Amino acid sequence: MNILILEPFLGGSSKAFLNGLLEHSSHTITPLTLTEKYWQWRQHGSSINLAEMASTIDQPVDLIVASNFTNLPAFVSLTRRHFAGVPIVLYMHENQITKPLPAGEDRDVTYCYVNYLSAMIADRVVFSSQFHFDSFYSALPEFLDQFGEYAHKETIVQLKGKSEVLYPGLFLKSLDRLRTPTSFTQPLTVVWNQRWEFDRNPAMFFRIMNRLDDAGCEFNLILAGDSEFEKPIEFEKAQKRYGQRVLHYGFVSNHEEYSSLLHKGDVVVSTSDYEFFSLAILEAIHCGNHPVLPRKLTYPELIPANLHEPLLHAPVFYDDEDHLFRNMKRILDREVALLPESSLRGVSKHMDWEVWVKKFDELFEQTHHSFRA
Repeated sequence: MNILILEPFLGGSSKAFLNGLLEHSSHTITPLTLTEKYWQWRQHGSSINLAEMASTIDQPVDLIVASNFTNLPAFVSLTRRHFAGVPIVLYMHENQITKPLPAGEDRDVTYCYVNYLSAMIADRVVFSSQFHFDSFYSALPEFLDQFGEYAHKETIVQLKGKSEVLYPGLFLKSLDRLRTPTSFTQPLTVVWNQRWEFDRNPAMFFRIMNRLDDAGCEFNLILAGDSEFEKPIEFEKAQKRYGQRVLHYGFVSNHEEYSSLLHKGDVVVSTSDYEFFSLAILEAIHCGNHPVLPRKLTYPELIPANLHEPLLHAPVFYDDEDHLFRNMKRILDREVALLPESSLRGVSKHMDWEVWVKKFDELFEQTHHSFRA
């Protein structure tokens, strides 16, 4: 099949997702993309740019796959002469209805409604995790109710009927190239490899690390992750406070260097306020980092049930900030053993793109065939 992929905000997980399909899908993928800038404008106006790009395509298109930043109703109306009757899959990396907002910022329902209408017009809606699916559909009734009349809540059943969950794939084999045997040294190295943005709650992470430091715990830090859009003051303060104990500071664009850093870590911590999947955390786990994660988000579905509360090893989940402090203190003080490498590598090995792409190819083929039937 010839598949057209629309990605108006190419960066982070959406970029990795597209690259995974380009490298591994058995189908012919034609991407139409715009850069990772001005997300509000991308969701409003990028459909004009995407439609202009699409007008130059001269081969038949069997399926369209659009990301959540695409204004699908606008794109479909602008390209109806080119793609009339072509089925559409909407892949939801995230959504604007349940994504947390910075303090003091009100939610603009315009962008939420674009997500809703795009889901309405798509033939299939795919969510990046069960947590994402559940949180979206739990919030949707209240969101629609706020408009008074014509809330159209009856459409929720229709949307659920064409929705499913399929995790994005992972580039795990590329991380294995620089794999080294796990050897937990003293002191342990704690990894932050997520975006440096408010929704990942770095303030809480550094409060915990400072408390642990004040309590006499020894540790090193690797502070990686995307810092292009935000540089919270907490990172700068940590760099000054911990000095040479910060083994790395800042974004790493080179994949081999990034992989090498992850293999040098021992523990990866998330203090995120929201997470619809967890690409960075799963990469760190695969590279041998024991995870310490909030129980409230998507993580419990991604970690095998037998590792949720391991009897002979350090805990994986925490419930609040004090619980995180207690768990981390036990880990850093070596009161509990970290999960072995074999267990950590087993968490996500089945999601490597080389194998996982079959699920996406099957999804694309089923959507195409059911639409034509």
